[in-house]
Amino acid sequence: MSGPTGAETVLRDAPEAPPAAEPAPAKVNLALHVRGKRADGYHELDTLVVFAAVGDAVELAAGGDALLIEGPFGALLRGNDAENLVLRAARRLAARAGRSWPALRLTKNLPVAAGLGGGSADAAATLRLLARAWRLNLTDAELAGEGIALGADVPMCLRSTPLIARGRGERIEDVTGFPQLSMVLVHPAVAVSTAQVFGRLDAPEDPPLPELPQRFDTVADFIRWLRPTRNGLAYAARDIAPAIGNALLALSNTGAMFARMSGSGATCFGIFPFPDAAEHAARIIRAAEPSWWVAATTTGGS
Repeated sequence: MSGPTGAETVLRDAPEAPPAAEPAPAKVNLALHVRGKRADGYHELDTLVVFAAVGDAVELAAGGDALLIEGPFGALLRGNDAENLVLRAARRLAARAGRSWPALRLTKNLPVAAGLGGGSADAAATLRLLARAWRLNLTDAELAGEGIALGADVPMCLRSTPLIARGRGERIEDVTGFPQLSMVLVHPAVAVSTAQVFGRLDAPEDPPLPELPQRFDTVADFIRWLRPTRNGLAYAARDIAPAIGNALLALSNTGAMFARMSGSGATCFGIFPFPDAAEHAARIIRAAEPSWWVAATTTGGS
């Protein structure tokens, strides 16, 4: 098929991305406070974000002016070239560099509309890949400037390290002394529209995120900090998709030390004491709910 600018989108089934691919790790909102609505219509947010080992991938492919889509969730992106953030990122950077954008391959491993920042992570991976391939020597600030034009989550996905983001996500603070987390991600096979979730918000403003210590000595220390925080979008999302509650219950029943929804949903995360416990929980949930997407993973520390 051809998109609005003539770029051909080809759908293929392939379970894994090649090793040379640029990773697009899943973004997990460990806490998300909605601080109120701004004059421009957007909401002011405070969010603590980490990135998981599981994710999509983008790589250069043979040919030119084409996007090849592979992977278990690739079919869901068929026929939507105008909104595809990989294409938009490639075209934007190509215009800046005065180049024709090359063929790209996207391996879509993450569910779509899942609260994991998949599209933003894909765009960030595309920007990193092409900036490196074309030797553009852009500063982090310059690349973030290209990213924010594509979406509020893209600059944080460019970093893919533990951070706090404020405003629409454009004000980013690096987090140091942060532990690696063993985690299970569960998507209960329902898509949730971010716009719809924000449209249903009726709760009072959340307080700011509490101040982070300089470091956490243990995962248990971090969870003690995390418990008083919240995801200010969770109630609205669960009203739209009650299956989110089922995912949280499944995580709690399989030994999660802490469970919460990520982003605007519907993916939920559970934090486990060590990787083997996460793998065991993932097997149990996957067997009980074969239609759900379930992934045992780790998140990067700092």
